[in-house]
Amino acid sequence: MFRKILIANRGEIAVRVIRACREMGIEAVAVYSEADREALHVQLADEAICIGPAAARDSYLNIVNILSATVLTHAEAIHPGYGLLSENTKFARMCGQCNIAFIGPKPDAMLAMGHKLNARRTMIAHEVPVIPGSKDTIASLEQAQHDAKVAGYPVLVKAAAGGGGRGIRRVDREEDLANAIETAQTEALAAFGDDTVYIEKLVGAAHHIEFQIICDSHGHAVQLFERDCSLQMRRQKLIEESPSLLLDDELRARMGEAALRAARAVDYTGVGTVEFLVDDDRNFYFIEMNTRVQVEHPVTEAVTGIDIVREQIAIAAGEPLSFSQEDVAIDGHAIECRINACDPERGFVPSCGKVELIHLPGGPGVRIDSLLYNGCEVSPYYDSMLGKLIVHAKDRAEAIIRMKRALDEIVIRGVELNTEFQYALLSLPEFAEGRFNTETIELLQQRGLFPKC
Repeated sequence: MFRKILIANRGEIAVRVIRACREMGIEAVAVYSEADREALHVQLADEAICIGPAAARDSYLNIVNILSATVLTHAEAIHPGYGLLSENTKFARMCGQCNIAFIGPKPDAMLAMGHKLNARRTMIAHEVPVIPGSKDTIASLEQAQHDAKVAGYPVLVKAAAGGGGRGIRRVDREEDLANAIETAQTEALAAFGDDTVYIEKLVGAAHHIEFQIICDSHGHAVQLFERDCSLQMRRQKLIEESPSLLLDDELRARMGEAALRAARAVDYTGVGTVEFLVDDDRNFYFIEMNTRVQVEHPVTEAVTGIDIVREQIAIAAGEPLSFSQEDVAIDGHAIECRINACDPERGFVPSCGKVELIHLPGGPGVRIDSLLYNGCEVSPYYDSMLGKLIVHAKDRAEAIIRMKRALDEIVIRGVELNTEFQYALLSLPEFAEGRFNTETIELLQQRGLFPKC
């Protein structure tokens, strides 16, 4: 097992990894920007080292500085968390070249799944269902028009190197295709340094279901069942839960096996998430694989009792999984709400400032992963997510009640929060009855029932 790990991230995920390290008897090294000098992850770590100015590109995305910090502190491994450098193949390769363990999959697996079109080809070859669309990158408008016509409008123009909802444009008519391609390419180039795009059929009113998988280097691969992430706004997840009301045992088994086929296809090791869209006829389609720990991993931890981050670290150290597929079962129901510093009444504009008073919820079945403490500064330089609120209960109805109670208890003065918005979502009849999909919030916004971003 590792003696010391450097966490190449910030915020609540850095805190989460530090806590796992502490329980495993591993020293944790935090890195921080000048803006994060007093951040919670810095205070909790055994060691901390500054890696640059406030801007992420000069600090948390500065590969040379992070590797230098790892060498200086004699850390044996780097945990990248999620976002930032977590799916950066160059960074993973450079870790290997510096004889530093990268707590994540092999670079080749990251590359295979990180390029969405290559991933589609791989899934087709391994009989994992994919959404109808392009077989190759779009090289001309004529090719795009042909692919869109074959797939059938409406379609999506998608960045091949994309993620996080960026580099994606919906097209309902052929006359709008050229402009959508240009816009998606411009956004993709700015976000990912790659303007390659392809066409994919839009599966309207779909359900976003993802499967958590874990694979070790000894040939063991398991799936930890599903999370339903269908309640979204502008393709950004808001509420996640497990299990999904949409799936029965038969469909759950088929999708879980497809997720494992996807992982085995690229010789995957570590934790990852295979994401699917499911239509109302219960047909499911692979959309992508996230080759890292997910924001919503606590939902799966709650219903399975498995510490995903602990397993991730152990696998990177060469240890086998501590359990088998037969050991995994769903216990009760879990829901996660993302807590963001933003103002829903002003288009969800981010909020920043000093937290003057804080009270976080507790009680049976309540967990909160956050970066908050009294007097901390919420910076304008980074993502607005302050943490995640997770509840676990014996069934879904009780989980909803528990989450609403927990949201009611949150008090944070100094910044605006989205907690009332999350409470309103949980109070929707559509949510209570499971009648929601990826387009539900947009339709409610069009009816004037929710603020638009």
